[in-house]
Amino acid sequence: MAWAGPEDVYLSTSLASYLDKKLLVLLRDGRKLLGTLLSFDQFANAVLEGACERVIVGDLYCDIPLGLYVIRGENVVLIGELDMEKEELPQSMTRVSEPEIKRAQKAEREASDLKGTMRRRMEFLDMD
Repeated sequence: MAWAGPEDVYLSTSLASYLDKKLLVLLRDGRKLLGTLLSFDQFANAVLEGACERVIVGDLYCDIPLGLYVIRGENVVLIGELDMEKEELPQSMTRVSEPEIKRAQKAEREASDLKGTMRRRMEFLDMD
């Protein structure tokens, strides 16, 4: 087992400044999580308190509550502090319920699948 060097301490102290603050965490799979940083370790594994997943489809959004949430550090792309005094989303965005955002996600996926299918068919017909 290797001992922590000065560079390891510097990395961990950079997250220490975010303790007990509301954060936005962007994950590798594209999910956006919001919550208060409760704890972390040297691998950037993090524990969020009062976490929720923010789902955005077009101009609709929904915050799905997750509660206490553990995030594996290798999945983190970006961590940023949220300014509690500023509006987080543009006023044009509409907050909807969880079932409504799930329907919107499904419709968006189906439209994307149809678009991909049509593109493949058009490529097949292209005889260049």
